[in-house]
Amino acid sequence: MATTITSPVTELLQQHTIAFQVIEIPLSEDSKPIRNLEELLSAQGLDPASVVRSVVFKGETSGFCLLAVAGGGRADWALLRAHLNERKCRMADYDEVPEATGYVVGAVPPVALPASLRVLVDNSVAGYENVVIGSGVLGYALALKSADLLKLLADKAQGSFVKADS
Repeated sequence: MATTITSPVTELLQQHTIAFQVIEIPLSEDSKPIRNLEELLSAQGLDPASVVRSVVFKGETSGFCLLAVAGGGRADWALLRAHLNERKCRMADYDEVPEATGYVVGAVPPVALPASLRVLVDNSVAGYENVVIGSGVLGYALALKSADLLKLLADKAQGSFVKADS
């Protein structure tokens, strides 16, 4: 039997008739997602690099922003500052993430976010046929076609926001 969950993310996907698969991510004793997510995804036939991380950061004057990035890419702070016209940026503190996104760390999706939250989409997201995103519910992720995710993010700023591999 397929696992079902309900969250603003699943409701948004259903509203747009986007097919998705719920992936249960066992939590450790301290209620944090397991660290061997790659093994879990591989066992389900999914590319571990296809996880779209939702990285929340804060600009000195522009406030909170979310960067959706797939693969192992690291945010390029110079590119982010330039795009946001900021002198300084920092990662959001653990306690600031729910305030900025409405979701706890480990469950933050790149969609179904507050309208006031600026979202940047790295080009890496388009590099995978299928991607895995936060579901909005801790302990679960969602797999869907990257083309479907990109349709939902079409009105967001897209570009290269990660450091090039050296």
